Amino acid sequence: MADVTQLLAAVDAGDSKAAADLLPLVYDELRALAAARMAGESPGHTLNPTALVHEAYLRLVGDQRFDNRGHFFAAAAEAMRRILVDHVRQKKSLKGGGGRARVELREDAAAAPERSDEILAVDEALAGLAIADPQAAELVKLRYFAGLSIDEAARALNISPRSADRLWAYARAWLRRAVGGS
Repeated sequence: MADVTQLLAAVDAGDSKAAADLLPLVYDELRALAAARMAGESPGHTLNPTALVHEAYLRLVGDQRFDNRGHFFAAAAEAMRRILVDHVRQKKSLKGGGGRARVELREDAAAAPERSDEILAVDEALAGLAIADPQAAELVKLRYFAGLSIDEAARALNISPRSADRLWAYARAWLRRAVGGS
């Protein structure tokens, strides 16, 4: 079985069979990333991990070129971030309850915290972080929006896990200040 980097090079060269072979090879990993990211969302979220993966993959295929596996997954993290942010913005733009259905709450249902505001706040703070430290901003996208571990994100960014750990600590502190201590 070909590796992701080889398939990406073949896709870049116009091999349509390679494009068809790529999705099954990366799907499980993308699905796991999306599931990890969506695990923190409130129950009843209208976007599920499968839909997130499919929409991200559709955004990835086309005119984009990827240097290697890490570059591909970094782009997938960026696509997932944009999808989640667009989803939150669309949801917040509905005025007067438009598009909402009445739902009866069960007595035993626990209230889930709303993460929409957090997603928007982190996304907005990322713009400033990208100016201050672009690599830290990329690390946040990989960790927060794609759910990669420190080791996985380090591989995607071609840095050591120890460097990624230090960069993650810096990025979290920077974002806390930018978001207002949350």
